[in-house]
Order: sequence, then C-alpha cells, then structure tokens
Amino acid sequence: MTAIVILAYLVTLGAGLFLRALNLRHLKQHGSTVPPGFEGAVEPETLRRTVSYTLDQSRLGLAESLFDAGLLLVFLFGGLLPAYDRWVATLADSFVLSGVLFFLGLTLIQTILGIPFDLYGTFRLEVRYGFNATTPGLWLSDLAKSTLIAVVLSGLLVAGSFALVQWSTHFWWLWVWGFFALVSLTFMYLSPYVIEPLFNRFEPVTEEGLEDEIRAMAERAGLTVSRVMKVDASRRSRHSNAYFTGIGRVKRIVLYDTLIRQMSHREILAVLAHEIGHWKKGHIRQRLILTEAGALAAAWLAWKLTGWDGLPGLLGLDDASFAARLVILGFLGSIVSFPFTPLSSWLSRRHEREADRFATDITGDPEALASALVKLSTENLSNLHPHPLYAAFYYSHPPVVERVGQLRCDRLARCGPGAPGCCTLRQRPADARHLVP
Repeated sequence: MTAIVILAYLVTLGAGLFLRALNLRHLKQHGSTVPPGFEGAVEPETLRRTVSYTLDQSRLGLAESLFDAGLLLVFLFGGLLPAYDRWVATLADSFVLSGVLFFLGLTLIQTILGIPFDLYGTFRLEVRYGFNATTPGLWLSDLAKSTLIAVVLSGLLVAGSFALVQWSTHFWWLWVWGFFALVSLTFMYLSPYVIEPLFNRFEPVTEEGLEDEIRAMAERAGLTVSRVMKVDASRRSRHSNAYFTGIGRVKRIVLYDTLIRQMSHREILAVLAHEIGHWKKGHIRQRLILTEAGALAAAWLAWKLTGWDGLPGLLGLDDASFAARLVILGFLGSIVSFPFTPLSSWLSRRHEREADRFATDITGDPEALASALVKLSTENLSNLHPHPLYAAFYYSHPPVVERVGQLRCDRLARCGPGAPGCCTLRQRPADARHLVP
C-alpha cells in the first residue's frame, strides 16, 4: 500500500507539472500576439515583459513546488515523521500540549524553509519587473508579525481542538468543526480592525467625488457602506486591487492606492460593482456554506480514520500519535482532492461571470469594466495567453481576454454596432470561443 500511495502522489504531482509545462509552451507560442480587445492598449514591449514575468514566476513556483514535494516525501516516507513524533512526545506528557508543540514546530519549520523563496521573489523577481517597493526592514517586520500571529492563532486553534478531542471521544468531529467555524467567522469580522492595521495604514479616500459616487452606487444595490478607505499598498508593491470586508449588509470598502492612481473613477466604480455583485448574488454565502459542508465531512472522516489501525501502515509506519495521524490524513486528502480542483475552479469562474454581468447592469457601462480589466492585466503583467486546459483546471477567474470580449459584446448589445474591439452577437471571430463562454 505504501508504494501505491507514493505512486498516487507522484501522479498528481506529474499532472500538475504537465499542465504547467503545457501552459508555458502555449505562452511562448502565442505570447507575442496582441489578443482581441487589447489593440492599442498593449505595446510589444509590454507583451515581452509579460511573457518574461510569467516564465520567471513559473520557474520560481516550480522550484518551490519540487522542493516542497521532495521534502514532504522525505519527511513522510524517509523516517522523519516517526522520529519527529517521538521527539515531541518527550517534550510533554499532556495530549493537548504535545499536539500544540507538534503543529507549531511544523509551522515554524515551514516558515523558515519558505524564506529563501520569498526573499528571491520579493527582492529579485519583483524588483526586476519594477513591482517591489518593500524594504528589507519592512520585509523583516512583516515576517516577524505574520509569524507571531500564525503561532498564536495556530496554538489557540490546536489547543482548543485537541481539548475537544480529549473531552468528547465519539463526537469531537462535530465540536471541532463548530469551533473552527466560529473562529473563522470571528476572524472575518475582527481581521479588518485588528490584524490588517498591523501591516498597513488605512485612511479615508480623499479623491474628490469618489466616495460619494461609490456610496451612491452601493445604495442602488442595497448595500450599506460603513467606510470607504484606501490602503498604502504601494509601500510594498506596485500591484493593484480592491476588496470588501464585513459580514452582513454593512461593508467596508478598501481601495489600493495604486488602483486609485491607475484608474479613472468610472473604472474604479466598475471594479467595485463587480465585488458588489458577489455579495448581491450570494456568492460569499454559497462559498461559505460549501466550505463548511466540506469541512464537516472532512472532520467526520478524520474521526473515522484516525481510529483505524491501518492508517499508519499506509506510510509504512507501525504506529503514530493522533497528531501524526492528522498529518497523514492531510497528505492523503491532498491526493484525493486533486481531481476535484477543476470543479471548484469552474464554480468560481461561474460566480465571476455572474458578478461581471451584475456590474454591467448596475453601472450600465460594460466598457468601464472592460477597460479596467485591460489596465489591471497590463499593469500587473498578467498572462494574456493561458492554455485553455490549464485555465479550466486552475483559474478561479475566466481568462481576462475572455472577460473583456464578453463585456464588449455586452456593450455592443447595449449600444449597437460600431463599438471598437467588440465581436458581434451573430458573427464572432474564429477565436471567439476563447473570448466568450
């Protein structure tokens, strides 16, 4: 069985590497072609830098993935897991404390091993393409804060979970699931006010008229906006974004200062209308329900399988502690869940298309979102030529060229023929299958 488990993991790893190679080869073949809808907005030099940036990012990601995979195989099948398990057992007799030490040790080891890749990505790759604005001091500060937060939160979660396991032998799966769900919801509420200000400075939007326009649009959608803020994202990166925080009808809107500099008011409104669409269409609620349903099923399976005597034998071990058994289950879960990745991606892309349609309806301006997407993709050097199979498997958003094409078709439907860069509804170009779902 151990050989079968290793083979299954290598198959999933190989499938991921194949899709990555397919995507990069497709980019090399088509990367110099200006896609439909981007004429006049993308210069040849931008295309060249986009291809180069995507390739460099992928090489770094490949190196990190292979390093992690090799380390994982050595840890699980090379004798390190039982040795680590026995060592932790010598540190504490308590079931709860040993569980906390077990997982905090793994968290710290993972953080330390990831530092070289983060350093290279931040101070070599992102600098090379003009994105990085992080200083070494700020990077160290972020690392210290994020590590401390991870240690505290992980310690509390593990301690609470192991205490529930010890308290309720037969129903801990239900109590642990409820505990995690409660903590997750609480964290969603507190993070904008407690965690995020530790890393960034938030201040009210000062651009003339922008906040009033945002509030007026939100009110049309039935959304109550508590505050419209901008965040000093440019302290770390030239990348741009915007997001909503909050639970229920009251939301807090946060704009990257880089986004405000790059876009017009109508484009910013279009981006926020898309985010409002996720709330209005119930996407956040649906994803939360699906996530919690999956977590409940996983908790029940963990309860059933952690007590199975044959579980350690799948990795060639004679025995393993409860914490080590959870690690084994996590590893097996990554193998089993891999084939379901495209299903999750498809559902996410469906939600993104619905949010795009909502944005065009509430603003009445499909071109504003289309031009915003063009700017976002060109400013961030996003891959404009992903392989369809790779995008279908991994992309949580439809490829940007597809989204822009659909939005400009919507514009044509509203405004009539003659909209530049727009396919017609009756006669689309030969490659329209890549533009319109």
